[in-house]
Amino acid sequence: MKRTGGSRLSRRISERVDSIKPSGIRKFFDLVIGRPDVISLGVGEPDFPVPWRIREQMIYSLERGITSYTSNHGLPELREAIAEYYSKFGFRPDPENVIVTTGVSEGIDLALRAILNPGDAVLIPEPAYVSYKPLTILAGGEAVAIPTTPDFKPNYDHLSKYAKEFEPKAIILNYPNNPTGVTYSKKELEEIADLAIEFDMIVVSDEIYSELTYSGKHVSVASLNGMEERTIVLNGFSKAFAMTGLRIGYVIAPEDIAEAMLKIHQYCMLCAPITAQIGALEALRNCDEELDRVRAEYMRRRNLFVKRLSGVFEIRKPEGAFYAFPKISDYGLSSEEFAERLLLEKGVAVVPGNAFGDCGEGYIRCAYAVSMEKLKEAIDRIEDFVRGLRPNP
Repeated sequence: MKRTGGSRLSRRISERVDSIKPSGIRKFFDLVIGRPDVISLGVGEPDFPVPWRIREQMIYSLERGITSYTSNHGLPELREAIAEYYSKFGFRPDPENVIVTTGVSEGIDLALRAILNPGDAVLIPEPAYVSYKPLTILAGGEAVAIPTTPDFKPNYDHLSKYAKEFEPKAIILNYPNNPTGVTYSKKELEEIADLAIEFDMIVVSDEIYSELTYSGKHVSVASLNGMEERTIVLNGFSKAFAMTGLRIGYVIAPEDIAEAMLKIHQYCMLCAPITAQIGALEALRNCDEELDRVRAEYMRRRNLFVKRLSGVFEIRKPEGAFYAFPKISDYGLSSEEFAERLLLEKGVAVVPGNAFGDCGEGYIRCAYAVSMEKLKEAIDRIEDFVRGLRPNP
């Protein structure tokens, strides 16, 4: 057998893959596995069970032996239901432009691979969800981070400076936002839409937390004047319906982009699991009451978390999702130091803010997707931990 030389072995891993850091969220998730004493505010996973109506439909489908492939597009009745559902957010897409995906994460990957050529720039307002930058790089694009602290929102003037310099192909929006909890008003979205049209950009709009908007109604950027033909909408069932492990999401895109995304999806994933698709259809048809209950409970937890901890941190009240992003830099610790010590000394897991971009340094992300009992105990432990620290003068 011919031996492979050492120099060849050193090049076995793709340079793009090698340049990407492991997820900062997963690092802290792994640290709490097998530790029942730890209260985790680290992973954005609802603590509610999947609504019984959804589980019942999935169980019944399995009892009937429905375990086949579906169309690459997804079940026709699910795509029709998604199109109808999105009319509540301002527009009704053609079901042919809807693709059911294996979670929203696959949708992000498909979108970026479908639109980017090598070297194309993508604007990413940060702090941002951890996958946007790596997936941009893997698709051959250039990820351009736009710092937004302390307000966590980019405005037209801010974005236009980067647009003029980098001539980007796309911008990624996520609202309500992970990790900050901020969202955009219609007026703010119109500014971004004006920018996208002026600089001929595609908007990749991650709206996975659309149902967890606490004040006002969620508005999809695709519903704005001139935007449906330049917007890729990403959404799914993990957060609002607690269907995280079922891995079911969808994309809505203009016809040419949808066709390109479908081509990739056909080769890398084929189709989303049929059992999850059946559950998703039931979620859209019959689970409005459960949604209202879940949203109200998250608001209750948010209010408690902000009220209790605003005395020790500078913290912006989240407008959606189930994350708070308190500023901890006044205590003289880096984000990672703060998170590691809080975990080791008090048994509370949070995610360092720099996992979401350099401008997240000095913050931590806390997911209040835990029971009220656990949340109260976590707050007690955080307050106790902070009392032992000395704020910077």
